[in-house]
Amino acid sequence: MATNHSEAVGGRVPEDPEDLLPEESVLTLDEYLAMHAAVGHRTRYEILYRLVHTGSMSPTELEAALDIDDSTLHYHLNKLVEVGLIEKRQRTERGQDGLYSYYRATIFGEVTLTEGVDELIRGEREFDELYDSSTDR
Repeated sequence: MATNHSEAVGGRVPEDPEDLLPEESVLTLDEYLAMHAAVGHRTRYEILYRLVHTGSMSPTELEAALDIDDSTLHYHLNKLVEVGLIEKRQRTERGQDGLYSYYRATIFGEVTLTEGVDELIRGEREFDELYDSSTDR
């Protein structure tokens, strides 16, 4: 986790946050912000967490793991798909008719989780040690 934000832009802090993006950026700043906003909801965070750390899961598996109803799950799955953090895949299963749907994290989902929220949570130990003497408990 970088503590000096100017490292990313040649030693200077850009005046405009858009300038943080590489010249050939795949996403806009608004798209990056939408990803972070989406994972800011507890249910969506938990969905992404499971998909990153467990691998692909079906809606039925996610419903059971999260103990939520089908409509709530699909609402949050659609939000995560919309911003590009997860993707819906379909395949046929041997011996079954029709398609089997499952969800998996995209590279953006994995990085947003592991370098974002998860990193902040892991970093709390370091923050606690660094600032322990200056915080009231």
